[in-house]
Amino acid sequence: MEFSLCSLDSALPVEVTLDEDNGRYMIRKSDTSGEYFNSADELIQWVKTNFTAEEFCDPKEYHGMIQKMTDYLVNPNF
Repeated sequence: MEFSLCSLDSALPVEVTLDEDNGRYMIRKSDTSGEYFNSADELIQWVKTNFTAEEFCDPKEYHGMIQKMTDYLVNPNF
């Protein structure tokens, strides 16, 4: 799964990649710095702790991303 969310504080989007097949779990933040994780669980927990819907142009996109990640935790084979 890959998500690109329009951020209110930058012209560059926030990119979230959860790629179980290739073992890629990373985030590129709006300031272009990044975070790398060893597992999907770590990435999802970081997102829930460090991002809020109010940081993005469309809060619905953020909530949709959280829902898809939560669904992934319940059933990683979907």
